[in-house]
Amino acid sequence: MRFARGKTVRNMVLTQLLGLFGGLALFLYGMQMMGAGLEAAAGNRLKRILERLTANRFLGVLVGAGFTAVIQSSSATTVMVVGFVNSGMMTLQSAVWLIMGANIGTTITGQLIALDVGVLAPIFAFIGVLLIVFFKRPAAHHYGQIIAGLGILFIGMTMMSDSMAFLKESEFFAYLLTTFRNPFIGILAGVLFTAVIQSSSACVGILQALSLGGLIGLPGAVYVLFGQNIGACVAAVLASVNTGRNAKRATLIHILFNVIGTVVFTVLCMTTPLVSLVESFTPENPAAQIANMHTLFNVATTLLLFPFGTALAKVAERILPDRAADETEKQHLLYLQPLDFSREHQIGLSAIALNGVRKELERMADMTRQNVTRSFTAVLEGSSKRLADVNEREEYIDYLNKEISHYISDVIAIEANEADSTRIGLLFKIAGNLERIGDHAVNICEYTKLMEENQMRFSDETQEEIREMRRVSDYALALICRLEEIDNSRFAKVAAVEQQIDDMAELYRNNQMHRLRKDGCFDQTCVIYSEMLTDFERIGDHILNIGEAVAGMP
Repeated sequence: MRFARGKTVRNMVLTQLLGLFGGLALFLYGMQMMGAGLEAAAGNRLKRILERLTANRFLGVLVGAGFTAVIQSSSATTVMVVGFVNSGMMTLQSAVWLIMGANIGTTITGQLIALDVGVLAPIFAFIGVLLIVFFKRPAAHHYGQIIAGLGILFIGMTMMSDSMAFLKESEFFAYLLTTFRNPFIGILAGVLFTAVIQSSSACVGILQALSLGGLIGLPGAVYVLFGQNIGACVAAVLASVNTGRNAKRATLIHILFNVIGTVVFTVLCMTTPLVSLVESFTPENPAAQIANMHTLFNVATTLLLFPFGTALAKVAERILPDRAADETEKQHLLYLQPLDFSREHQIGLSAIALNGVRKELERMADMTRQNVTRSFTAVLEGSSKRLADVNEREEYIDYLNKEISHYISDVIAIEANEADSTRIGLLFKIAGNLERIGDHAVNICEYTKLMEENQMRFSDETQEEIREMRRVSDYALALICRLEEIDNSRFAKVAAVEQQIDDMAELYRNNQMHRLRKDGCFDQTCVIYSEMLTDFERIGDHILNIGEAVAGMP
């Protein structure tokens, strides 16, 4: 009989634990489903929204709060911000306001739980599934994901709360919760717990589930709550590995924000009746007490640090100063970072990746422009002394082409909308055309070796034509070096200068034939010049291809 009772208890505990983990799984999946729906609905518009709104500090905080309120993960928002800063889409100053807003936005789930919106969870889930199953439009599917994700999140919350009731009778668990009243242990527990789950919203939800089961009150949860805000920085720290200096500074600002807030509120809780005051607002609702303290922490810390946002950025720059090695390191990617394919971190990933590729292509275009100009200059000088420099830069161009191409192939693996897929293909085309222009520049510069070996020199008339080729090539490349600036009017200029290059090549060939008839000789100088005209003409063709690719982007 005793054996049967013990077996029954074990089965009950096992059932409750399965309910706990199942509820946590639904909670996390609901959050990720909401984020995935938002990413699919927003697409590349994220970039334009952020560019327009984050220049103003007040709007920046509101955008950060609103965005995080929807996806319910300040970790995901901060990871996105780190990516935007690294890809050059956002300045460090703008990132400060978004990070502050993200900390406010992450408190919304806790408030919804405290308001017992969970009773409507089945309705949310049902409406979301209806949109996904019965509507064919992609937009309806995306919004269905967001709504269904919200419903699944609250269903998971209810499961967790119900399954934790048996822990009331556990003496060990009661002792464990008591130790959280120690500020150091509570903060450390919050940091570790959130670092593992990588979502402060989920961790706050779990604390609320414990409180709804009568297992923990605000005095036992408050320091864990503060620690969770620091733990939320771990995802951003991981995302900033192998990124540029500014991206690391954005992560540091996030850490500084939460550490300063934790220190201030820990002191307040130890020296003032702040905990009792927050409890008094909703004495019968412990979940609301936790939600209110979480909101108070983030709103008050934002208000406290808001006037010092610029100073925070400067502190981050002082702690992580620019290094000479960052500027002189050979063959490195400046704007691209390793892609994180976990669903939580895909928010804004497509926009970050595409913008990073664009910035790297602009670096590649600048190098290509330098090589073309210096190659024509080398021919005019009749010396091969510039060849080593041109070849070294060409190796860098080849490296960028290879790395960008590999990166683009990885981006294709991301679930992107049709417009993003089109952009990816066109960016790949731009990289290939820039690499080919670099090859023609090397061809032109290598003619100087033959000129030196055979002591050849172009006539004054030919040198003037080469100077004109150098000038027109440089002008054409300047038009396409800033890819984002190629609109209809600039593309018209690109098309016009490409036609000018074709006309010049034909004219110079005719001039060459006229000189041959006049002088009556055909030497190796003529062969070199004919090849150079072909390279010049091909450079124009590739420049037009780049202009067409950018102009064709949706």
